Amino acid sequence: MSVARHVCAAVVLSAALNAAWSAESGYPTKPIRLISPFAPGGGASIVARLLGQELLEAWGQPIVVDNRGGAGGVIGTEMGARAPADGYTLVMATASTIVINPLMAKAPFDPLHDFTPVAHATTVPLVLVVHPSVPVKSVKDLIAHAKTSGARLNFASSGEGTISHLAGELFKLTTGASMAHVPYKGGGQAIVDLMAGHVQTGFVNVLEALPQVKAGRLRPLAVSTLVRSAVMPVVPTVAESGVAGFEVIQWSGVMGPARLPQDIVAKWNTEIMRILARPQMRDRLISGGADPGSGSPAQFEVMIKSEIAKWSKTVAAAQLDSRR
Repeated sequence: MSVARHVCAAVVLSAALNAAWSAESGYPTKPIRLISPFAPGGGASIVARLLGQELLEAWGQPIVVDNRGGAGGVIGTEMGARAPADGYTLVMATASTIVINPLMAKAPFDPLHDFTPVAHATTVPLVLVVHPSVPVKSVKDLIAHAKTSGARLNFASSGEGTISHLAGELFKLTTGASMAHVPYKGGGQAIVDLMAGHVQTGFVNVLEALPQVKAGRLRPLAVSTLVRSAVMPVVPTVAESGVAGFEVIQWSGVMGPARLPQDIVAKWNTEIMRILARPQMRDRLISGGADPGSGSPAQFEVMIKSEIAKWSKTVAAAQLDSRR
C-alpha cells in the first residue's frame, strides 16, 4: 500500500473513531465553553449568550461564554484553534477575526486549516453615513464630492483591519473616491467623532448608527449589504445606488478546532438553525439590526473561503498587508 493510501486510511479510521466516541458519549455530558474573542457587550458576545441560553434548554448542559478579548480578537480565536477537538470548546468567529486579521498581519492560526466551520449565526449590515455638514444626499453625491479638489474627506473606522476599515477601502477602490482613513479604538469612538464633524464619513454598524440617524446627528446614504436593512428600510444599498456588486457583511458564526467530529458539528448546526428559525429569536435579532444566519457547515465554509478570496484582493490592492 502506498504512503498516500496509508495516510488516507488513517484519516478515515480517525474520523470513524471520533464519530463512534461522540455517539456513545451522549454528547454533551458536561458544560461547554463558547469563547467570545471580544470584551463583554459586543455583538459576538450577545449572540453567543443568546445561543447559549437556548442550547442549555435543549441539551441540559451550561454553555459558558468565555470573553477573551485582546489583539483585535486574535487571542480568543487562537484559543479556539488550539482547544481539544472534543466539542467542549468552540469559538464565536467573525469576519474580522477569521478573514481580515490573518490577511493583514501574521496570525497564530490558519483560518482554513485550524478550524471546523459549524454554523453561520448572523449577518449585520454596515451603513455609510456622513456628518450633516457634508453637502451630499446620496452615494453618487459623495463620490462626486470626494473627487472634488480640496474636498478633504476623512473616513472613520473602528480600527485598523476591522470590517469598517476594509469597507471604506473597498469603496475607495471601486469608486475612485479620495478619502483618508482615520482609525479609532472601537466603533463607539468613531461615531462620537463622526457626530462632532471631526471626520466626515464612514461605514458603521447599522445598530450603533440607528439612534444617531433618528436624532439627525448622522445622515445615512446606503447600507453595505445587497438587500436593504429591516431597521432602515428606506435607506438604499450601495449596490442599488450605482456601485454595482458592492457588498460588505459583518458576519458571526460558531467554529470549532480542526478535526471536530462530524456528528458533533451536525448536532450544533441543526440546533443553531432551529434556534435561529424560531420567530421570537428572529424578531430579537432583526430588531437588533442582525439578520439570522442559515445553511449547513459546508455552506458556511464556502462563504468563508469566498470572503477570504474577496478581501485578499482588497488588502493587496490597498497595500495593507503587513505580514512581510
